[in-house]
Amino acid sequence: MAWPDWVALGGYFVVMLFIGLWSHKRVSDVSDYFTGGGRMPWWLSGISHHMSGYSAAVFVAYAAVAYSYGITIYVWAFLPLALATGVGAWLFAPRWNRLRRRYDVASPLEYLARRYNIATQQALAWSGALLKVFDVAAKWASVAILLNVFTGVSLDIGILITGVVTLVYCTVGGLWADALTDFGQFIIQGVAALSMVIITLNHVGGFSGLGSIWHRLPADHTHPLVGPYTAGFLTAYVVVKLFEYNGGMWNLAQRYMATDSAPAAKRSALLSAALYLIWPAVLLFPSVVGPVLMPHIADPQQVYALMAENLLPAGLVGLTLAGMFSHTMAMASSDANAIASVVVRDIIPAVARRGRALSARSGLLAARICTVAFIAVSMVVAMEASHFGGPLGIITALVAAVMGPISIPMLLGLLPAFRRWGSLAALISWGCGLASFVLVKYVLDSTDQTLTIATPLATSLVLYLVIGLLLPQPSPAADEITAAVSAAADIPAPEGPTPPLVPATD
Repeated sequence: MAWPDWVALGGYFVVMLFIGLWSHKRVSDVSDYFTGGGRMPWWLSGISHHMSGYSAAVFVAYAAVAYSYGITIYVWAFLPLALATGVGAWLFAPRWNRLRRRYDVASPLEYLARRYNIATQQALAWSGALLKVFDVAAKWASVAILLNVFTGVSLDIGILITGVVTLVYCTVGGLWADALTDFGQFIIQGVAALSMVIITLNHVGGFSGLGSIWHRLPADHTHPLVGPYTAGFLTAYVVVKLFEYNGGMWNLAQRYMATDSAPAAKRSALLSAALYLIWPAVLLFPSVVGPVLMPHIADPQQVYALMAENLLPAGLVGLTLAGMFSHTMAMASSDANAIASVVVRDIIPAVARRGRALSARSGLLAARICTVAFIAVSMVVAMEASHFGGPLGIITALVAAVMGPISIPMLLGLLPAFRRWGSLAALISWGCGLASFVLVKYVLDSTDQTLTIATPLATSLVLYLVIGLLLPQPSPAADEITAAVSAAADIPAPEGPTPPLVPATD
């Protein structure tokens, strides 16, 4: 890279660190650290939700699919996100916000101890935390590949640089730092991506050349579903993302909890859904037409970086790299904040008596220590990402497959229709769903992506529904919680706020 590129990249990192230090002044307790104190504007929450939903994997793993298969990447990877987030705007986003306001919770899993029991809460907390280590590791590995192409820095050093910068600003500033840097990253990434699209268009004949470019692409590049990305794969992916992007990915639930009201949470979800409908098409356009401009790339994971390096002028290359960094740092920092909230609010109180009565200062210190530990462990795993199938293998085969069993009891437990579903349905569906993934992936050694994703999802969903119907476990706690997060709960109660959640006795 030329010196203007290094200036752009260095300036980006300085701004991120400055935002983290500024946000530090807004954090006085765990509520501020994990949910922004419930004061986040809906538009900032919506942009943060969107930016936290995908990372540099877009420019590595997904760009590779776009280069190799064409527009199918938009059809199966991003349309489901827009659909899921749009549905969640009505079904889940307001409920997460009411849950925070009615019960003063700071973790998406905090309500599960009362809704089901402590065993269910702990099962979902521990397995979900472990899953997110691998998910974030895939993001570090993705951005390291990009940095290697642009600068020649080794993968391990690239992981270390990105992780340390993210570690500093999100540990110091909490959710406010995450959201504000998400907004700054959205602006930077927007300028970089639009520049890349304009330059790419110029090389294919401008807007007038769009009509003919499709005829110059490989024959199957304009097919919505092609190769391993079948209708069955798409169906499973849609259902997985419905749960994942409405709270199964804990950091996204936090964005809804951080707004000041249920209507604001709904608006933030609709904004995020609109961005998922439009923005991925802009990001992936250069990779889709990549076979015309740069055919025969040996490693498709490098296509976006190689196109930027060869097509963009000095200065814009560094800005584009900063834009790629932005997605990874946005998702990783928000994931770290979410995991810390689960550890501090859900896991520590269950395993250590002293953790149930932490002071504001001790709770905040514990939150920051957990954030540091999570990012550090994920960086170590990222350095061994090739052993788990690389970034795309982790994202599609591991995270997408395991997300269903973890998120189904959590999300459906908020809905009144499932208020009679108890811990038996939750734990069996969770355990059997994870066991079916291990069976398909590691015992049967299946390479069928549809089977890998659909089996644990279907197993968990069917068992949750059937067991809840055949062996209902009605409880006053479940009735209370599902009623408290319904639309009727927005009507002020004259008797005052609902008391804090207390774990149900088994």
